[in-house]
Amino acid sequence: MEFYTMVLRKSRNYWVALCLENGIVGQGITKEEAIEKLKEAIDSFDAVHKTENDIYTSPLSVKELHEFLTVDGEEPTTETYELRAVHA
Repeated sequence: MEFYTMVLRKSRNYWVALCLENGIVGQGITKEEAIEKLKEAIDSFDAVHKTENDIYTSPLSVKELHEFLTVDGEEPTTETYELRAVHA
């Protein structure tokens, strides 16, 4: 089991969880659902990555993180964002 770092943010009526190590996202109505979807996506990605050698993986750049935190083309607001470690 590995540790991953994620950022959570609210996007309209959904929560979005973004993994900083590989750019994978999960979405849900609640934070918990978004985290669970992200864990499932990471597990699925890891399973394929172990069998396929030509899959590209890279941590997010600061620019990509800024784009994720920017809502609807606006500058980031004073919203609260969460940074968590997840086990996947």
